[in-house]
Amino acid sequence: SGVGFDAAISSSAWWDYQAPWLADEARRLQAFGSVIGLAGQPSFGGSPAQTRDALNPARQRRGLWLAAISGDGLLVTESVLEALSAASSDTPDALRHALQLSREKTSPQAESPWQLLSAPGATTALVRSGFSAADTDEALVLVINAGDQPVSLDIAGAVARHDGLALVKGYWPADDAPDNGVPLALAAAEVRLFTARPTRAAVVPPKDGKRAAEVAARSPRISIEGITPCVDSGRFIAKRAVGDELVVEADIFGEGHDRISAAVLWRAVDEEQWTEVPLAPLVNDRFRATFLLPRIGRYQYQVEAWLDVFGAFRNEIDKKNADGQKLDLEMREGLLLVKASLDRAEKEERHQLVIGLKRHLKMLEPRSNADGADGEQQRRVALFLADDLHALMKQADARAFRVRSTPILQVDAERRAAGFSSWYELFPRSMGKDAKTHGTFLDVIARLPAIEAMGFDTLYFPPIHPIGLKHRKGPNNTLIAGPDDVGSPYAIGSADGGHDALHPQLGSMEDFRTMRDAAKAHGLELALDFAIQCSPDHPWLKDHPDWFTWRPDGTIRYAENPPKKYQDIVNVDFYAEGAVPGLWLALRDVVLFWVREGVTVFRVDNPHTKPMPFWEWLIGDVRARHPDAIFLAEAFTRPKPMYRLAKVGFSQSYTYFTWRHGKQEFIDYLTELTQDAPREFFRPHFFVNTPDIDPYFLQRSGRAGFVIRAALATTLSGLWGMYSGFELCEAAPVPGKEEYLDSEKYELRQRDWNQPGNIIQEITLLNQVRRANPALHSHTGVRFCQSTGDSILCFTKTWTAPGAEPKNLADRNIVFAAICLDPNHAQECSVEIPLEDWGLAEDAAITCDDLVNGNTFTLRGRHHTLRLDPHQLAFSLWRLRPEGGV
Repeated sequence: SGVGFDAAISSSAWWDYQAPWLADEARRLQAFGSVIGLAGQPSFGGSPAQTRDALNPARQRRGLWLAAISGDGLLVTESVLEALSAASSDTPDALRHALQLSREKTSPQAESPWQLLSAPGATTALVRSGFSAADTDEALVLVINAGDQPVSLDIAGAVARHDGLALVKGYWPADDAPDNGVPLALAAAEVRLFTARPTRAAVVPPKDGKRAAEVAARSPRISIEGITPCVDSGRFIAKRAVGDELVVEADIFGEGHDRISAAVLWRAVDEEQWTEVPLAPLVNDRFRATFLLPRIGRYQYQVEAWLDVFGAFRNEIDKKNADGQKLDLEMREGLLLVKASLDRAEKEERHQLVIGLKRHLKMLEPRSNADGADGEQQRRVALFLADDLHALMKQADARAFRVRSTPILQVDAERRAAGFSSWYELFPRSMGKDAKTHGTFLDVIARLPAIEAMGFDTLYFPPIHPIGLKHRKGPNNTLIAGPDDVGSPYAIGSADGGHDALHPQLGSMEDFRTMRDAAKAHGLELALDFAIQCSPDHPWLKDHPDWFTWRPDGTIRYAENPPKKYQDIVNVDFYAEGAVPGLWLALRDVVLFWVREGVTVFRVDNPHTKPMPFWEWLIGDVRARHPDAIFLAEAFTRPKPMYRLAKVGFSQSYTYFTWRHGKQEFIDYLTELTQDAPREFFRPHFFVNTPDIDPYFLQRSGRAGFVIRAALATTLSGLWGMYSGFELCEAAPVPGKEEYLDSEKYELRQRDWNQPGNIIQEITLLNQVRRANPALHSHTGVRFCQSTGDSILCFTKTWTAPGAEPKNLADRNIVFAAICLDPNHAQECSVEIPLEDWGLAEDAAITCDDLVNGNTFTLRGRHHTLRLDPHQLAFSLWRLRPEGGV
């Protein structure tokens, strides 16, 4: 460059259509002013690859078009013409277009250099170049298949990613361009050439300048963002328990160095007045406040922020005074602020505030001082910075540029059992004196002391309604039932009634009430199954046929959950002609019927197969009348529907706990539930087994496996449950399935509740520890400890008393748990106690109360070794009492 050459020849003939070097070379060659594109490699002896390319017409055509688009001139070797002529009849046409393109591309490279649009190594190369001087906005896009296999590319989308470039038409070999979203198919080494132009930007039409400026000036100067808790931008309601402190946080900021004050406004929905709690700054414009939820029910809250004018003034004079600056003018400004506040207080007739401000105003007036000007300034600065004046000014603050967050957010404070409870499930019909005698509600009473002694507080029954005869199931889910077979309680409805009736063999309503009251006397709350399904004998099929969808042959499709089939059950259709609102109201009235009978806890069967709007309406309606009602979702389904059920009102939900076994699985799952969005609305209920589910782990792990699963459920979640027989380590399966052999769903079962090998003692211990330690009353507050190996899960659970000082460790309940996940072998691990969580030094001592063995010992430092033998006891539980936190 600079010695007389008019142009340089590009190295395009040697490019592999993937490496980035050719575009770099093009930028370097701009110094020449013009670049000649080279089609075909000159014969300098030739490599085998060059020889293959010379004989391949598709590759030669590819090189021809690359040379034409990447240069201001074109040099074609004879080998290109020979290869194209020997293989294709379109050679003259291709060459003519290439030469024409070279002539039309009059924009010099220095002004409009070509560029590579695709990523290095891509199988399809995109080359963009300026086109004509008459239309400098127009460009050429060359699409090149860099490989020897067919490919497809959404060329319109790929080109649009470069500043909104859009294909106009095809240049060669066809005039058409693919529509947006339609892939372009390219054969091996094929090239396509298109013209393209920048698209017109999509912009909001400009508004009237003056009016728009006036509107903008009235817009909030203060930003309130990232409020928590907030579920789906306020569409749904956060969940807490009565007596909890609600921690509200928000990002709040204005422009420049403005000082911001903010508060949370909250009230119960049946109150008119808002209560205000100041928000304290944390870091990075984050603010936090807490308030207690004193009653069961629903609360509203929102964030208010304003410019703290007097606070900014105090901050200014404090810094300037420390720097030795004279503050005469600032003092005058401060007096004006106090006088303005006094005027507002007088207009509002706030007499005590007026008295206080007048007193301070008098003291703030300048006076002659024997200590001189500097002494007088120090006196007045001290008065302006006094806490009592600041408190008065806060009361009188005009709250400049005040703004409130929208929408108003809500939180439900449910009763404690919504988040902490231990469930025991049994079939009342199996409580008879022998395997052939149908049990009754009164027979259940004899079992209550043992359930209470194990530490359970909720007694849950599968459906207790009349069972249909049509298609009744026999033992082990067989399709033919004998005259004495009891059938599945989930086939609800017969001539004896439907969802608001009792199965006659269980007893009368008076018997039910007697049993209910006896359970309450033993500290057990009754939970009933709400299963929205019908046997073919249900009265609704006769009385309300328009609540069902009938097939052309006059039948109703029976229920299925592939591969499971429920031939004895049919489902209602929530949107059938006549079902709205009749069916919806009837189902709500079923719930209200049992509420009137003293039942306020409902386990809902398969709620994910029913409409979400129905649940949001039903639960909202019931809880508006009975805010103590609790609904458990038995929804073993995909995560998003499970979470949606929680959002629309379910207090609790079955979970994937049944199928989580590995250490990292538990860490990942509990992290999702406690650190991500679900922590605000989803309460996991860890059932260890159900009449439907006999987990493979329990089938294969023996007694130790049952202890392991109980320990995991009771310590990781505030909600856990077990189906009777678990304490006896029952696990005989249907071969190859997670189902119980001789399932109690289809027959009566008799058990020896004290048979050898039971784990009643371990369950009792775990429930005692849970009840005594608030840290175990929720799934939140978990912190997984660093530990070696995959066979022992170590974690702490922490609870802090409401209103406690953050640094006061005495107001915390901290439980350390170590659980062996291997049911067959003793395991060891090294574990790190998280001393940093309590502000302790690396060599700090921690007092440990062994909650299993009843002794107390001291741990010193971070690193410790644990050994657990599942054949003795698969878990350790310690209450930690750290001291000396800073």
